[in-house]
Amino acid sequence: MAKVAFLGLGVMGFPMAGHLAAAGHEVTVYNRTAAKAESWVAKHGGRMAATPREAALGQEFVLACVGNDDDLRGICGGADGAFSGMAKGAIFIDHTTVSAQVTRELHGLAQAAGIGFVDAPVSGGQAGAENGVLSVMCGGDAGQYAAAEPVIAAYARICKRLGDTGAGQIAKMMNQICIAGLVQGLAEALAFGEKAGMDCKAVVEVISGGAAGSWQMNNRHKPMLDDHFTHGFAVDWMRKDLGICLATANEIGASLPITALVDQFYKDVQNMGGGRWDTSSLIKRLK
Repeated sequence: MAKVAFLGLGVMGFPMAGHLAAAGHEVTVYNRTAAKAESWVAKHGGRMAATPREAALGQEFVLACVGNDDDLRGICGGADGAFSGMAKGAIFIDHTTVSAQVTRELHGLAQAAGIGFVDAPVSGGQAGAENGVLSVMCGGDAGQYAAAEPVIAAYARICKRLGDTGAGQIAKMMNQICIAGLVQGLAEALAFGEKAGMDCKAVVEVISGGAAGSWQMNNRHKPMLDDHFTHGFAVDWMRKDLGICLATANEIGASLPITALVDQFYKDVQNMGGGRWDTSSLIKRLK
């Protein structure tokens, strides 16, 4: 068992840190809103810290799951940042979905300080975090990854190193690119079926067992048909992720025409007031 800190107790981080405690690790938590950290300690034990630096002091591993590039920079750098409190040889594990640029930047700072760095974005949503069955895509030094993997295993169904620093973030971009097209295709099919007078739940029962079947179909057709969009990953966060994908595509000369189109469709949903709706709300603009 390890001494670990977990920074960021949102809908993903709160249960992920809980799985670490349940696995027997000694867990210290930090959250920008202290009430969240107090709630976590009341539920899981361990202790809370007032700053990322305080949380990181004396830890073998420091894990983070925050909102975006700036949030991650904020908890890592500066006098109160995690890097200033980590001992040489400790390993920082970043579960945030961020740009490959900030990953390379923070890896360089960590390396200069003698700290390990593994980029390890996750997929599986809130339900995957709560049930401890996330897919974790990792980049970084092979030895540092090998040390980190048993800790990540507390909430992972699968965890794999896919290359050097930044490879985890590139894999997460690929994940989001796949999801964007799948959700749009499902939304179009269901909106089409409803206008044609079909019992769409019955249709999904049939076609989900064939070539059209997917995780998105199994898990997102019901919220789409029920017009109830409180099932997880918000449109605002999806647009943040797709923005990272599109910026990276521009940088490397890749073409993402479907992703660019779906990003604009999600912008339409935001303009409808749906920024906090989950991603299945894509169907709203078709009804």
